[in-house]
Amino acid sequence: MNTNPDFPYRLYLVTDEKACLGRDFFQVVEAAVKGGVDLVQIREKELSEAAFLEKTLRLRELLDQYEVPLVVNDNLGVAQQSSAAGIHVGNNDTSPQQIRNAWAGCGILGYSLEDETQLQLPHAQLADYIALSPVFATPTKTNTIIEWGLEGVSRIRSLIAKPLVAIGRVNADNAAGLVQAGADCLAVVSAILSAPDPAKAAEDIRNQIEKAL
Repeated sequence: MNTNPDFPYRLYLVTDEKACLGRDFFQVVEAAVKGGVDLVQIREKELSEAAFLEKTLRLRELLDQYEVPLVVNDNLGVAQQSSAAGIHVGNNDTSPQQIRNAWAGCGILGYSLEDETQLQLPHAQLADYIALSPVFATPTKTNTIIEWGLEGVSRIRSLIAKPLVAIGRVNADNAAGLVQAGADCLAVVSAILSAPDPAKAAEDIRNQIEKAL
């Protein structure tokens, strides 16, 4: 466990409109925040730039009421225009170097690690946190290289001091094990967004995290 005052977050919600199962997107996210989510990433791959920005601005306004930071997935323009707290990228996205050069105000820069060799790249060095994607294979993200598992989390934890975020089929049943393996923060999609009661689902996962700390 890494106690980094610059990255104090424990439960990270990554949005997916479809995972809300037809319910109001903003109501579901708000419920998750009330349940214990303390960082949110908006991920939209199908919206136009204008629609993405509009949705991001509305979400940021909501999250500001709870003092929960908003991170934008792989869209530097939307992140800057919405004054988001930061941005998250992978290897096929805008590079961390480009982001640092273009956006001096970027507060949180996340980078997805899909292979251990990528630790040696400048991308990883420039990031504020490293996301291991996926820790457990998930149908919501199919273009990945490996499944990290608990052993992978432990191995990467032993190699770097940066905050580690675990994402990929994270739920209340495996949350404690991931924290004990070395994850500082757990990123969740379906286990919260698709739950009958998103607030309770978030609370259950948060409780497991806190118990394991």
